[in-house]
Amino acid sequence: MDASDTLAELGRIRLDETSLDDMLGRVADLARQAVAPAREVSVTLLRGGTAWTAAFTSELARDLDDWQYELGRGPCLDASASGDTLSLPDLADDQLWPAWATRAHAAGVRSSLSIGLPIQASVVGALNVYGGTANAFDPAAIVVAERFASYAAVAIANAHLYDNATTLAEQMRQAMRSRAVIEQAKGIVMGERRCSPEEAFALLSKVSQDSNLKVREVAEGLVAKAVRRE
Repeated sequence: MDASDTLAELGRIRLDETSLDDMLGRVADLARQAVAPAREVSVTLLRGGTAWTAAFTSELARDLDDWQYELGRGPCLDASASGDTLSLPDLADDQLWPAWATRAHAAGVRSSLSIGLPIQASVVGALNVYGGTANAFDPAAIVVAERFASYAAVAIANAHLYDNATTLAEQMRQAMRSRAVIEQAKGIVMGERRCSPEEAFALLSKVSQDSNLKVREVAEGLVAKAVRRE
């Protein structure tokens, strides 16, 4: 699959049919196919100073990132923070991150390429491409990787927005359901105790505290009990 095919495949991913994790995993797989010399690929995400590997093509790819997180420095972290492209042609002779480069070289990785991904204001990241030979990524390969990364950043940003919107919508639905059942329970209490809505809610709250249950759970139990009596 050439670069154009991978970009087309990336564009065909439907957000309503794919989870955010699956989307990120697909980005990593397609990047390895797009950048021909790539041995392994990972996607780093960085939020509030905390970095994690959101997708990887192998355990080695994840380890290469984790070693950088442990050290607190490395190309994937710097690319995430700056948005730049950082190419390390030969890890045997790297002077910027020697501790990480030595460990990566011992694991069989000879070169790396990290490209910043501007995803959201609060979330940034990097596409990390690791090569099995020195000088694996020539200028043409870097152009392909940067082009893919620019499309991937948009896809990941959209996936984040969709995931956040879906989560918010579900939270709102749950809140509406909770409110409805609590109102039903208040009505039952008001009918039985001949009390005000405020007094009914206060009673539900007290039962909630005494039983170590949420008010919604107390209300659901009361409504279910009332239904059984009918």
